[in-house]
Order: sequence, then structure tokens, then C-alpha cells
Amino acid sequence: MRALLLAAGIGSRLRPLTDTMPKCLVRVHDKPLLDYWLGLVFEGGIERVLLNTHWLAEQVRQHVANSPWRSRIDLVHEDELLGTGGTVLANRDWFQNEAFLVAHADNLTDFDVPGLIAAHNRRPKGHVMTMLGFQTDDPSSCGILELNAQNTVVAFHEKVKKPPGNLANGAVYIFEPDVMVDIAGVGRAFVDLSTEIIPNYIGRILCVETNGYHRDIGNLESLRRAHSEFKQKPHQERVVAGLS
Repeated sequence: MRALLLAAGIGSRLRPLTDTMPKCLVRVHDKPLLDYWLGLVFEGGIERVLLNTHWLAEQVRQHVANSPWRSRIDLVHEDELLGTGGTVLANRDWFQNEAFLVAHADNLTDFDVPGLIAAHNRRPKGHVMTMLGFQTDDPSSCGILELNAQNTVVAFHEKVKKPPGNLANGAVYIFEPDVMVDIAGVGRAFVDLSTEIIPNYIGRILCVETNGYHRDIGNLESLRRAHSEFKQKPHQERVVAGLS
């Protein structure tokens, strides 16, 4: 399976750090966020990764050139940001008409990559998407999910003031190629997955909740909390609920 790591964001809420550093290279415990992701997905069985770049792209290119994973990483530059779905669509040939993983690489996480893939492979009939879920301590800032007894997403509440619960969209997905048709159907280059595509699949999305660490480090307070909370181990056990 191939994976798109969305890494082109400007990171305006992390200024002044991101005035001179791309968001994906912000450090937690003196390790760039992107390196956590590359280790996680490649060690988890992903064959090849695509990174999109935009802000301070040359720093990302140089970092990838020095990565031990460099031979398995492709880069694509966006002069203008295409949105999460737009990036998927612009690179549709790269996915080779097979199921693929998409992740917002501005989260710090240790979810079970093989477990998520296994869950997708045994997803209920008619489901074309698997989504990572996590318990958030700030539900009003997230997309909150409602599930049925089969862990199918039956409702999605995107950043509302009083959402019905704490189970949030972890912004990690496995898509079947069918989803590409829906993205193309929007009819323009800029497409947002969370608002324009994912709601179309309510009732056909499997949610897999991680028991591991998962935090959006999109602002300075979240980054501070990640430094104090995240305890990486050399061979850290990664557990996905119901898949251990």
C-alpha cells in the first residue's frame, strides 16, 4: 500500500516557529514531526510515500534527501495549495488504482499502521473508507464522530460548539479507489476531504479507534503538551482498540 502524507501546510498558528521552518519539520523531543511519520508508516508496512510541499519547500526537500527512507519517498510541489482532496486528485496516477492511506502529517501519533490496514481489509460490505478515531480533550476543535454497534460512522460533526461526544476524526484514512471518482466529481482543483467528500460516505465508513497517542500539534500550546506527554520508546508497542 502507498501513503500520501499531507505536509504542505503553512502552520500559521505555530508562529514564530514556522516563520523560518515548515510545519512538518517542527521538533518534538528534538526529532522532526515528519521523521516520526516516516518511521511509523514504513515500519508499518507502507511501501512508498508521497509528500506534498508548499511553504519553505526547499527545507523539506533537503531533509528528505538526507533521510534513510529517501529512496521510497516522492515529492510533489504545490505552488498554490490544492486542499486535502485536491492533492489526492492531482496525484491519482501515483496511487495506481489501489487502496491508499492518506494522513495529515501535522499530528503526532503512534497508531498501529498494520492494524488499521488489517481492519480496512476486513471492513463491512459496502464500506469504501476506514478512518482512524481518537479520544480528544478538545472536542469543539475536532470533527466528532457518532458510530453504530458495528463501528460504522453514522454522523459527523465538524468543529461544533457542543458535539455529542469525544471520539474524533484522527485525519488518517484508507480509501478505496472509488473515492477518487467522488473527488473528481467536485469539478475543480481545490477540494477539502473533511467537508466535501467524507460526509458523502456516512454509513459506509469504518472507524478504528486508537488506544495510542494522538494529538494535533497545530498551535504552540498543543506542541508544549506534546513535549510533556509523548513518551517514545525504541520499540514502542502500538495498539489499536479491538485489534490487539
